[in-house]
Amino acid sequence: MAERSRRAFTPLEERIDAWAHDRLERLSSGGRMRTALLEFVVFVLKQAWACVFGAAMLALLVAARLWYPDDAALARSDALVLAAVGIQALMLAFRLESGRELWVILLFHVVGTVMEIFKTAVGSWQYGGEGLLWIGGVPLYTGFMYAAVGSYMVRVFRLFDLRFDRYPPRWATAILATAIYVNFFAHHYLPDARWVLLALVVLLYLRCTMHFRNHRARGWRRMPILAAFAGVAFFIWVAENIGTAAGAWIYPSQTDGWELVSAAKLVSWFLLMIISVVLVTFVYRPRGRDGAAR
Repeated sequence: MAERSRRAFTPLEERIDAWAHDRLERLSSGGRMRTALLEFVVFVLKQAWACVFGAAMLALLVAARLWYPDDAALARSDALVLAAVGIQALMLAFRLESGRELWVILLFHVVGTVMEIFKTAVGSWQYGGEGLLWIGGVPLYTGFMYAAVGSYMVRVFRLFDLRFDRYPPRWATAILATAIYVNFFAHHYLPDARWVLLALVVLLYLRCTMHFRNHRARGWRRMPILAAFAGVAFFIWVAENIGTAAGAWIYPSQTDGWELVSAAKLVSWFLLMIISVVLVTFVYRPRGRDGAAR
């Protein structure tokens, strides 16, 4: 089963995995603290690699804000779209991403863009500037920001060989994810059900434990899956603050000047992340510690 997981790596991920194995094996007798520290470093590096698409998008947003000329013939937003397409094409060309995963990323791209069109129309947030590659009031690079979340999820599944105890039925998670998505639209006309949906997420995943390992030859680590969800939502919120500070989009409260995005948005990102998790589980079916699909 470990060999099957290994074959699922991209060529670069094979090298990352081999490097981790070599370093961990060499220092396995170097003392508990040293080994634990190295394993933590490997964990951070693999997490950083899982975030490569999102990090590239953030770098583009900041660079466009700082250095892209306002009077350029090509609008800033259009340049960001072309750059994002270029990054995605390079990742496929250099086999840094598999075609199987691309379908999930594209689906999340569409899911995010549809929501963006609606949300900007009702004034939840807005984008400045102008360009040709827009739909309604939404520049097309925004879909790549949602795709970055999907990209992270599929990479984490592979890099850490994720396994689960008591993972909820996929049909139940699909129904809940659909309800979450519908609420992002419906709460503008009906009572907001986000707190009810959050409670349902907690109830559904409360007994689920996630197992991961930094390398196929190392021991398993475990954590409550809800803790993992909360951690990912927090870092997405941090990225959102960087994006709004770079002027990629602004909320009504930031019209008169940038300020920290409300911590209440953490709930929104937590719920949106559940949608991406459910989409990924239909590509990488959740498995138990014994390797059997759940």
